[in-house]
Amino acid sequence: MREREALVKQTDDDLQARWNHPRWWVERLQADHPLHWQQLLEVAQKPAPMTLRVNRLHHTVPAYQQQLASIGVGAQAVGAQGLQLTRAMPVHQLPGFSEGHVSVQDAAAQVAAPLLLQGMENAKPWRILDACAAPGGKTGHLLELYPNAHVLALDVDASRCERIHQNLQRLGLQAEVLAADAGQPAKWWDGQAFDAILLDAPCTASGIVRRHPDVRWLRRPTDSGQLAKTQTALLKALWPLLVPGGRLLYCTCSVFKAEGDETVQAFLQSNTNALLHPSPGHLIPGQVSIGLPVEDNPLGEHDGFYYALLEKRLG
Repeated sequence: MREREALVKQTDDDLQARWNHPRWWVERLQADHPLHWQQLLEVAQKPAPMTLRVNRLHHTVPAYQQQLASIGVGAQAVGAQGLQLTRAMPVHQLPGFSEGHVSVQDAAAQVAAPLLLQGMENAKPWRILDACAAPGGKTGHLLELYPNAHVLALDVDASRCERIHQNLQRLGLQAEVLAADAGQPAKWWDGQAFDAILLDAPCTASGIVRRHPDVRWLRRPTDSGQLAKTQTALLKALWPLLVPGGRLLYCTCSVFKAEGDETVQAFLQSNTNALLHPSPGHLIPGQVSIGLPVEDNPLGEHDGFYYALLEKRLG
């Protein structure tokens, strides 16, 4: 007790003890986000909200919000199709969940499908590749928005492909699902180019650490660099599969720049036919959604995601 003040000061001065994250993790956030690193770490200590994606094939957001209110559950509209619940609840208690009326999906993750497909006529039978698709949340969202699309969903893990099947079955949607390595198209591609590709690349998951607190202690300082090589290899392998004028959306649930902007900038330097679209306003400033509370942010509270929309130039 006599030494309390000195001991507390000692722990407060220790980055790892102060922030409950490995020292290297804190130092990397300081370098990557010098203005926001403390806020990122503070957010990481708080429970994540439960956010739903309303299936607009069944309901409007206000209509489903009223259904929730009728059973005493408050919800705030976020994004184009999202509802953030005031309290988490078991999915089987959600009205119409088993019939596919809603899915559980973070507000930032809900940006992927509409960002990739924005401006594309939704009645056309577009060919879309969802690489690294499991457990199928984004696959389902693509088909909710573009039900006439031909979607190929890949995942290297056959057991995780079963999760994709289950999610699509609940939603009443259909896609071709293959257990295959997206980085080796020669083993699965039929030679017909895709109009759009969603690459939700493997990453450290540093943007969803509050949902998976053990991640911070399981990751090593070298993991970002190794995963960046995998991300680069996937981009290189999938880019030739895109039609001229087509789009590839690269995303990771990471807030480390090595797995986001640095990977994309390196890809742009070696692929002169790739055009990086500007970020969609303040929604994802600078292609990165870092999970911080922003005034008038239409996404509300959300996880950390990186997005970069690439278009293959014509000619």
